[in-house]
Amino acid sequence: MELNKIHNENCFDTMAKMKDNFIDLTVTSPPYDNLRKYKGYSFDFESVAKELYRTTKEGGVVVWNVSDSTDKGSESGSSFKQALFFMECGFKLHDTMIWIKDGGGAVGSNKCYTQNFEYMFVFAKGTINTFNLIYDKPNKSFGKDKSGVGRRTKEGEHKIEKRKPSKEFSRRNNYWYIAPQAGEHPAVFPDKLARDHILSWSNEGDLIYDPFMGSGTTAKMAKLNNRNYIGSEISKEYCDIAEKRLDNAVITYN
Repeated sequence: MELNKIHNENCFDTMAKMKDNFIDLTVTSPPYDNLRKYKGYSFDFESVAKELYRTTKEGGVVVWNVSDSTDKGSESGSSFKQALFFMECGFKLHDTMIWIKDGGGAVGSNKCYTQNFEYMFVFAKGTINTFNLIYDKPNKSFGKDKSGVGRRTKEGEHKIEKRKPSKEFSRRNNYWYIAPQAGEHPAVFPDKLARDHILSWSNEGDLIYDPFMGSGTTAKMAKLNNRNYIGSEISKEYCDIAEKRLDNAVITYN
């Protein structure tokens, strides 16, 4: 199957060409709950989840970015239903992460707080193979002597412990503040969000897939970070947008 290409077709047609245990990492944001119109396209979620399980390598990961619509005062709960179905397919729910739309937000109902986040479910097929966790959270105890009174001995006396100095940065939290990104597509996947997941759950040379490629963010960030990619996108217009972004792929954020 040709790599480093966005296929202008339904994702089922693309995945039908894939052998079992083919993909290292999927990073995608599907057209959930009809919150936006994507050229009239809707999708069969359960069939997509089953095919992703078949085509994902043992130890591979699927990052599924979703949210819920609000109708007549009730959120749909689709996010949770989808997470549970992925687990029924055989995936493990490795991490429930939150994307906080720093600088953006939409009101679901005037009777509740402003909605400003989406779920990023991280599913693993079996025992996860790759986890290059990002350490960029400043450590408050960096440079401080952490030696001091420790646990009591069996005799009841306190032990004086000599601890190693703290590292400058600690592991990032699983809620990420990332601003929404504008573009020609109605819901551009932010470059930084896709990049940080690609760096976290894959290695250079791995194969990254997006069954709902949209404006091409997953492919762009795979290319810029020395990964291979395959995309599926049913809209020819969106494929053209994605190809243009790939041709001009540069990092546009800090």
